[in-house]
Amino acid sequence: MAKASSLSKTVSKGALNTPTDLDHAKVEKVVAALNRVLADTFVLHMKTKNFHWHVSGKHFRDYHLLLDDQASSIEAAIDPLAERVRKLGGRTIHSYGEVLQLTTLAESDGHNLSPAAMFDELIGDNKAVIKSMRTAHEACDAAEDIASASLLENYVDEAEKRLWFLFETNQDRDSSAT
Repeated sequence: MAKASSLSKTVSKGALNTPTDLDHAKVEKVVAALNRVLADTFVLHMKTKNFHWHVSGKHFRDYHLLLDDQASSIEAAIDPLAERVRKLGGRTIHSYGEVLQLTTLAESDGHNLSPAAMFDELIGDNKAVIKSMRTAHEACDAAEDIASASLLENYVDEAEKRLWFLFETNQDRDSSAT
């Protein structure tokens, strides 16, 4: 009967009474890490859409489409991350204020940024999000939460692809033989 009592533990007061066989204290760390990734994902999505709306210049169409594709990919991660937190019995972020408290990213208030400056900023942000996801993955590993870890593994791969595309797009081809 000890197993049944461990299944009824919840993550925190007011959280869902979602049954789990995972250790309560470890799940709290997973929930906190996933909420940080979720906050980073919200900010990265907004920043990517902002740059999509405001990019200009010689390669406007290509940049506009690239950033829209990337924003869609980022947005697609939001709901599964939040639902994973809820499946663990945790509370997800629920306000922009909370997003801004939890995120590791800075907002972009710059006006009239060049595409190169936009891509530089997104390169740094995608690196930060990847780092945040790897940190969350460590918490998942410690909690033996293979479902959350698997979700993060897919999102790391997607973020690395975004990073690669941004990096390659931002290369100064005129000054380099590569």
